[in-house]
Amino acid sequence: MTSDTTAELLVRVRKLLDKAEGTSNAHEADAFSRKAAEIIAAHRIDPARLVDVDPSDDLRVCEFELGRGAYVRARLALLQAVAEPHDVRVVFVSRPNGTVAMAAGFRSDLDVVEVLYNSLHQQAASQMAGERRGTPAATQRFRRSFLFGFAEKISQTLKDSQAVAAGSERAVDDSGRHAVAVLSRNSRINDFAATAFGRVRTARAPSAAQAGGWAAGSVAASRADVGRSRLSGRRAIGRAKP
Repeated sequence: MTSDTTAELLVRVRKLLDKAEGTSNAHEADAFSRKAAEIIAAHRIDPARLVDVDPSDDLRVCEFELGRGAYVRARLALLQAVAEPHDVRVVFVSRPNGTVAMAAGFRSDLDVVEVLYNSLHQQAASQMAGERRGTPAATQRFRRSFLFGFAEKISQTLKDSQAVAAGSERAVDDSGRHAVAVLSRNSRINDFAATAFGRVRTARAPSAAQAGGWAAGSVAASRADVGRSRLSGRRAIGRAKP
């Protein structure tokens, strides 16, 4: 895939996500977000790029606005769930206008993380919008817990998928060339992130999530479109042509 083609696809995906964010219809938002994930899957960059590194695929830092309020740490958890399997390092900082996550990695990985995070966040938000409890405070607690549960399930799904892909790559590449390339690539990312982020402190753990909301979010995430084939006999996603 050429860089021009990749750029065109990212524009298309972002337009779909803008439509998802702009509609007040939860079903339309979910449909737009899922279509964005399908495009990500159908045109996903081949993992072989780890061996033959594209010199134009430079290291950089991307910012994600997490806003302020009760859902900030849950949004961060979802971003981290998407970033880790794509070799992107994430920290966050509080600013006067809200919390911002700083993501460091290769440009191609950051592009995928951006569109996949936004797609999944929209999918979660469209389902959270339908959740109501007895009081506004109870609704907020449930939705916050829902998003944490959603993020945890997405994290596990992507890690499972990554493990299967890594096993397939090891079976094909008996020379170990791919493994060496991955280690070298990760070392470059870590060195870059350490320089770009500077001194990083460990944040306090977020307050506990509500069990019912967490479970509901986990169930919702098991039906989410994550832009790749599912595991253990579950329905394959991202097969449709854009």
